[in-house]
Amino acid sequence: MIKFNIASINRCTEVEGPYKRLCIWFQGCNIHCNGCCNPDYQPLIPKNLLSLDELTKIITYAKEEFEIEGVTYSGGEPTLQQNLPALTEEIQKLGLGVISFTGRLYEEVNDTLRGCDVVLDGAYIANKAERKRRILGSTNQRIICLTDRYKDCIEDWFNQNESKSVEVNVGTVIVANGDKI
Repeated sequence: MIKFNIASINRCTEVEGPYKRLCIWFQGCNIHCNGCCNPDYQPLIPKNLLSLDELTKIITYAKEEFEIEGVTYSGGEPTLQQNLPALTEEIQKLGLGVISFTGRLYEEVNDTLRGCDVVLDGAYIANKAERKRRILGSTNQRIICLTDRYKDCIEDWFNQNESKSVEVNVGTVIVANGDKI
């Protein structure tokens, strides 16, 4: 059975990519960027293990309830998840787009990110803080469009720096002792 190590899920966000999206933060990262925005998601420990079917159901419900347009992978490091392409394929079957962060260069992990529409790559470098592009942490990070899905909005959306915006996560899934609440 395919399982994923999940730190948290926000079923409806408007700050993790264009349009309404579900965001999955995966647990575990072996890059350890100095100044990481999610240090609690770095330890390579089992957190909330969810099956492919469980994740697909959560995404399906978010599509129905919130009319999400896509899913964003964050973390931790998404590319450490075995079978990530299988999850991406299930998301595509739902008609949703996929954006993924990775602290690695895309050229190193492109097979793992197969099927994604956009990849935001590169390790966070604290002394190269990004001041212009939205949700990217440092200027070395790239926005790589792999499909035309977001071609009409990607430049405008990412080139607006609205780092002062606040989002209240009312769509967050909390997993406690294996039970989704």
